Amino acid sequence: MADAFDVVVIGGGPAGENAAARTAAGGLSTALVEVERLGGECSYWACIPSKALLRPPDLVWLARHSSGVREAFKGPIDAAKVLERRDELVHHYDDSSQAEWARKAKLEVVRGHGRLGGPRTVRVTSRDGGTRELTARRAVVLATGSRARIPDVPGLHEARPWTNREGTGAKDVPRRLVVMGGGVVAAELSQAWRALGSEEVTLLERGPHILGRVEPFARELVEKALRESGITVRTGTQVTRVHRPGGQGEVTVTLSTGETLSADELLVATGRVPATQDVGLETVGLTPGKPVEVDDELRAWGVEGGWLYACGDVNGRNLLTHMGKYQARLVGDNILGRQSHAWADARVTPQVIFTHPQLASVGLTEVQARERGFPVRTVQVGMDSVAGTALLGEGFDGAVKLVVDEKRRILLGATFVGPEAGELLHAATVAVAGEVTLDTLWHAVPAYPTVSEVWLRLLEAYGL
Repeated sequence: MADAFDVVVIGGGPAGENAAARTAAGGLSTALVEVERLGGECSYWACIPSKALLRPPDLVWLARHSSGVREAFKGPIDAAKVLERRDELVHHYDDSSQAEWARKAKLEVVRGHGRLGGPRTVRVTSRDGGTRELTARRAVVLATGSRARIPDVPGLHEARPWTNREGTGAKDVPRRLVVMGGGVVAAELSQAWRALGSEEVTLLERGPHILGRVEPFARELVEKALRESGITVRTGTQVTRVHRPGGQGEVTVTLSTGETLSADELLVATGRVPATQDVGLETVGLTPGKPVEVDDELRAWGVEGGWLYACGDVNGRNLLTHMGKYQARLVGDNILGRQSHAWADARVTPQVIFTHPQLASVGLTEVQARERGFPVRTVQVGMDSVAGTALLGEGFDGAVKLVVDEKRRILLGATFVGPEAGELLHAATVAVAGEVTLDTLWHAVPAYPTVSEVWLRLLEAYGL
C-alpha cells in the first residue's frame, strides 16, 4: 500500500509534532509516524514527570526557609499522592489527547516503526507486522530523538538498571538508590527520590565535578544543596562492575576504589545517544547510530536533493526539548519556502535545572566565551542582595553571574542560582538573543520588591 504526502515526519515527540503542525498549518499534507506515544520522551518519561516529582519537594524546601510556615509544616511528603499526580500529568501514559490534537492539526497519524526506504520514501511497520509505504513529494523529517546511554560496564545491562524512564515512572520509592552520573538527570532525580522518602541516595560521578558544563560557582551551590538534603555525592569515582542476579532484587555496585555499594535500584544517568540505529539511514548514504549532521537550515548533509531534514536530539546539535521545538519550527518554515536559519541553538540556549535551589543559565559561560576569543568581563552578586529574595524566605544561598562582551558591552551569558531562578531566565535570554547593551538595560527598570532587582545590582557592580 503506497500513500503520498507532501511531508512525512518520523517521530511524534515535541520536535516531530512541531515540525508536522507547522507544515500542515501551511497547507501541506503531512503524515506523522510514531512507534510509541505521541508526545514522546518529554511528555511521558522526562521533562513533565520529572518536574512533577520535583515540584512538591521544592515547595517544602521553600516552606522550610519561611518563618511561620516551617513551624506549621508537618512532614514527610506524601509520596503516594505525588506519584498519583505525576500519573495524572502524563495522562496515565495514554496519548489519546495528543492524537485528538493531531487530528485537529490536520495531521495523519501513522502508528508503527518508520524507516527510510530510499529517497523520499518511508516504510512503516505496525505492531501486527503489517507494512505501509509512504512517499514524500516535498520532504521527510527525522525527529526520532535520543535514548539513554548505558555504559559498557560488566554486568550493567544484565542488571536492568533504571534509566530516565524508570527514574521518572517508578511506582514505589526505593529505600536505597545509587545514581551513576553527575549531569542534570542525575542531580534532579537523586534529589527528587531523596525528598520522596529514599533513605540512602548515593550519586557517583567519574569526573571531578557534577554539572561540569555550568559555571563553577553554580555547580558548587547545587552540590552543597544535594549534600545538605542527605545525598552522598562522590566525584572522581567510577563504577567498574555491577552484579544483580536475574536482573531483580538487590544490586551490588563495585567502584574503582574496590569498595562495593548495595542498593535496591540503580539509576543510570550518563547521557543520551541519538535514536538513529534503525531508521534506515544507510538507504540514503548516512551512517546508522550516529547523529544526522545538518546545516543551519536543518537539512541533512550528504543527501542529494535537500529533501531530508533532521530536528531535535537526533541531529546532536542541542539536546533540549525547547531547542528541538525551535529547530522544528524552522524546519517547517524551510519546507514551506520561508528560508530560516538556526543560530539560537548554538549561542543562546536557555536551560533550567529544577533542583532546589534552581540553576538557570543562558548563552556562554565565562570559560566558553574566553575560548571563543571574546573580550570578557564578568560580574557576580549574591541573590540575597535584593529585598525580593528576603521576602521569599530566610537563609537562601544563591548568586547571579553575567558574562559580558566588554568591547560591545552586551551580554554573552548569564547564570542564576536560587529560589525560583528559572522565572528570572527569560529576561536574560531576551537580552542575550537581542544583543541588548548594558547601557540600554540600565533603563529596563525592575519592579520593587521583586527578585528581578538583582539585575540592578549586577549593573551597579559593572559600574553603571
